[in-house]
Amino acid sequence: MTKLLSILAALLILIQSFNISYGDIAQLDELLEHAAFHKKQYGDNLFVFISKHYGELKEDHHKKHAEEHEEHENLPFQHNSCTHHIVNALVLFPNSITREKYEVNSRQGDDFYYLQSDSSGHQSGVFQPPRHA
Repeated sequence: MTKLLSILAALLILIQSFNISYGDIAQLDELLEHAAFHKKQYGDNLFVFISKHYGELKEDHHKKHAEEHEEHENLPFQHNSCTHHIVNALVLFPNSITREKYEVNSRQGDDFYYLQSDSSGHQSGVFQPPRHA
């Protein structure tokens, strides 16, 4: 049972890393319809279709076929999510931080004072360092 839960958790993390939403799954039928249109109209196979809508040929296809722009917006996986903005929030700007110089007194003085506690934990040996047997 533990192995099954581990596998399911790993699959969930894998699927989430692909950034697939429920809307994308609902739009898969539009993707298949548009792929069939491309095969019929232009003779494109699946790899060319993917390249025209998600790869290297995307800009060129968008310029040549502006009349299909509304159909292209309805295709899944068109959201451009950007996660690097979280990293930008953590960047510190070193010029805006003022640093004050402190002088460190190198004099070795008798500034250390220790008063032993009177609690029972110290006396019973609970909080004492280990002893060699």
